Amino acid sequence: MASVAQGTDGTGGDLAHSMLAVPAMHCAACISKVEGALCKLDGVESARVNLTARQVEVVHGPSVSVPDFIAALALVGYEAQPRYQGEEVASAVKPLLGPLAVAAFACMNVMLLSVSVWSGADGSTRTLFHWLSAGIGVPAILYSGRPFFSSAVRALRHFTTNMDVPISIGVLLATCLSFYETVTGGAEAWFDGTLMLLLFLLAGRALDAMMRDRARAGVDALLRQAPGGAMIVASDGTTGWVASDGLRPGMVMRVAAGERLAADGVIVAGRSRFDQSLLTGESAPVHLGAHMVPDEIAGDDMVGSVSPAAAFVLAGTLNLENPVDVRATATGTNTALAEIARLMEAAGQGRSTYVRIADRASRLYAPVVHTLAGLSFAGWMLAGAGIYKSLVIAISVLIITCPCALGLAVPVAQVVAAGALLKRGILVKDGSALERLADVNRALLDKTGTLTMGRPVPDPASIAAFDDETAAVALGLASHSRHPLSLGLARALAARGVHAADLTDVVEVSGRGLEGRWNGVPVSLGRPRGGEGMATALSIGNAPVRLVRFADRLRPDYRQALDGLQAMGIECSILSGDSIGAVAEVARETGLTAQGAALPADKQEAITRLQGAGQRVLMVGDGLNDGPALAAANASIAPGTASDVGLQAADFVFTGDSLLALPRAVAVARSTMRVVRQNFVMAIGYNLLAVPLAVAGLVTPLFAAAAMSTSSLLVIGNSLRLARGPRDRAQKGKAA
Repeated sequence: MASVAQGTDGTGGDLAHSMLAVPAMHCAACISKVEGALCKLDGVESARVNLTARQVEVVHGPSVSVPDFIAALALVGYEAQPRYQGEEVASAVKPLLGPLAVAAFACMNVMLLSVSVWSGADGSTRTLFHWLSAGIGVPAILYSGRPFFSSAVRALRHFTTNMDVPISIGVLLATCLSFYETVTGGAEAWFDGTLMLLLFLLAGRALDAMMRDRARAGVDALLRQAPGGAMIVASDGTTGWVASDGLRPGMVMRVAAGERLAADGVIVAGRSRFDQSLLTGESAPVHLGAHMVPDEIAGDDMVGSVSPAAAFVLAGTLNLENPVDVRATATGTNTALAEIARLMEAAGQGRSTYVRIADRASRLYAPVVHTLAGLSFAGWMLAGAGIYKSLVIAISVLIITCPCALGLAVPVAQVVAAGALLKRGILVKDGSALERLADVNRALLDKTGTLTMGRPVPDPASIAAFDDETAAVALGLASHSRHPLSLGLARALAARGVHAADLTDVVEVSGRGLEGRWNGVPVSLGRPRGGEGMATALSIGNAPVRLVRFADRLRPDYRQALDGLQAMGIECSILSGDSIGAVAEVARETGLTAQGAALPADKQEAITRLQGAGQRVLMVGDGLNDGPALAAANASIAPGTASDVGLQAADFVFTGDSLLALPRAVAVARSTMRVVRQNFVMAIGYNLLAVPLAVAGLVTPLFAAAAMSTSSLLVIGNSLRLARGPRDRAQKGKAA
């Protein structure tokens, strides 16, 4: 639970933010109930549900607190508890797997037994099959229906209703009436139809929960970038390990090479190179140290970039080279890493149009169905049909109006489309993002690792003039470093068949680069003094310094991909945390407008500004610094080489090098939404046709379940058309 001061409540008190986990939320109706119950409390400014994470953030004054929120939610049937920063949310899918498996197994077996009854079995044979069906069906129904029964009981206990109430009533009445028919030797029992109903309901809910679990994983992955604690140096020089929740500003952390920082801070002893690419998007490591001054930094010969903000480091940053002592300035939920996590979580709220449609529909569904079933029962009783027939008709109305097809309309199409995209190397992380992706008209692309490959390669002209000995020395030096430029140079020379020279006394000196000796001659590989951008200087004895320039190659098919997006009506531009000069170079080559040196908050602000102007934004990025932007955008895509946080925060991930994945994903998303709209038309049309038949007494509970299942199968069959995949659709952008 994070509570931070932010403004005032109008009475002089500070506003606080409290986070509550509400595991029982599962549908759009839950959102309005939870938010409504909390907003009624005096002192609560706002309450916002994140259905994906099954949590609610409450902004409130000092007159109310977490116990008040828990009590208010209990009154409307929802158990709640505080949620703490970094605490993982339990999977929404796992509780549904057992009931789903039992419903599927029991449904298949009862269907087999029902074949004989449908074929005309009579007398004791029919009664035997009914008893066998009851023996399998009743326990399976009671077990598989628990997710609906428990939700309905909670609602009724607090004198409210939800979508699960009519479902539970229909299932239990059909089961009881079927058991009565079995005991009395009646002609009909509807255990098969009831199990079929539960099977389709559970399948739709499980598919939706699966997508929500995937969408929620980004924040958890981000928080795992910070280690669980740090080695603390006491004032007397002794050291000891302190867990992250025990760290406090002012403590001095000793950070070893290869270790990530557990808190934000200032370097007070030592110098090293730090990989900040996940936070800033800068492709080269930065040289940071205690008491460094701008003049010293400017004269540095290191292979890589150097920051004038020399002493400040952030949680999650990787120390590459030497041990350093860092005095913590921000810990726990106050670090820059935690702030990025909060930005991602706040941006990750449900934004689907179909969620809003479901919200409105859910408010009407329960009372309308109850009223319709009650009127059907009362009308047939008044018509003299008797209790049994009137009850059968009412049950048929409850079952036939079950929103199975409506519930499957979106998740089934999403899953089928996700499978089709996966065959082409595009992973769908959040199914609801297909809807948002279909509607985008603006794309913002990060530079390093997104538009470009993120792997610097030497300019062929820079090394073409190297003789054999020069190339061998260069490879010998470069092979001793893990710096991106050294790795790129080593790969290029090795590909030419060069063999590394036998060097001695090779060292990699922080701030100076690589130094060694070749046949007694001093050699070095380091950053040019003149600041040539992405370049390195090779020095061999008294020979002239050889400058090797590097470039981060653009991804294959970038031009076709950008043209394809433009043909779909999507305007593209660059939004990167990399240096302005590096971004400008790529902007000239691609012909796109660009913004460089953008921090995570800058990227999110740019997206919010575009959205405020009516734009629907697609963010394409790969780094931790892109996390909030990926979450805030209407839809987001990351390459498979992205950071763990980028992979988790993005709605889509493409595994290949080609940028053609972007127009392909958009084309399939637009096809998917056409299918979803068709599914909605079929589901609504089914109810318009079937409900009058049920009210007229022309439908039995078994036929009602079969009709409901048929409508669901039609929706599934229509969605399966998407399995043909996105072949050639990227080239058909205008048609899509």
